[in-house]
Amino acid sequence: MVDFQSRDTRRGVEDDEPDEEATDSESETEEAESETTEGDDEVETTAEPDDEAETGVDEAVDESSEASESKNHSAGQLDDGGSESRDDEQADHGGDGHGDNSGHHAGHDHSHDHHAHDLDTLGVAVVTVSSSRTLSDDPAGDTITAAMEADDDEVVTRELIPDEYDRIEGTLDNLVGRGDVDVIVTSGGTGVTPDDVTIEAAKRLFDKELPGFGELFRLLSYDEIGTRVVGTRATAGIVNGVPVFCLPGSENAARLGAETIISEEADHLAGLAKRPEKQ
Repeated sequence: MVDFQSRDTRRGVEDDEPDEEATDSESETEEAESETTEGDDEVETTAEPDDEAETGVDEAVDESSEASESKNHSAGQLDDGGSESRDDEQADHGGDGHGDNSGHHAGHDHSHDHHAHDLDTLGVAVVTVSSSRTLSDDPAGDTITAAMEADDDEVVTRELIPDEYDRIEGTLDNLVGRGDVDVIVTSGGTGVTPDDVTIEAAKRLFDKELPGFGELFRLLSYDEIGTRVVGTRATAGIVNGVPVFCLPGSENAARLGAETIISEEADHLAGLAKRPEKQ
């Protein structure tokens, strides 16, 4: 006989077993969801410090902005101070002529600080250094005289002396001691022959040399005589507050130096050289 009841009973037991498995599965699902929820809580909890990080970033930005403003303020103070310093420096130097293209006398704007010490009218001494010429045959001296008088300066004396070291030095020394002489212009004795000693005699007296004069003169002369310009030693300097310009003895050289350079700068240099020392 077949035991149907027993079979059904076993089937019922077998049918009940999947329910336990389902229950276990549901339990695992709930645990997983619980873990997920806890994980989300941890994520949210971990994300909270971002607010602190943002606060830190904001504070850093604020500090950076304050530092930048402080730096800009300091830079502004330095710029202002630098500008004032430069202005004071320019006034102290009386100007060195940089950036100024004014002409002599009428062309000068005496309202500017760098021309405040310019002399309106110069007393000029013209000295010709030559052992072969006379004052009646002195084209270089005549040219220098005409150039200076054309700018309303006064030639207070003209002298002609031989190419002798002692005579040149003595004459220049006497002239700078005269109260009516503001500028001295010599011609002759600037070459390389043995008797060309004007430069040596003049430099012995210089308190300050003006090398820019000779440099500019040679630069301008190059257009006329080319490389032969290396043979001229034209120079200038200050002796006892009086500018002394030494030019070659040719008429063309005298015209170039007197008209192009000396007449433009002599009043400015003479004014600066006579300016009293600061106490």
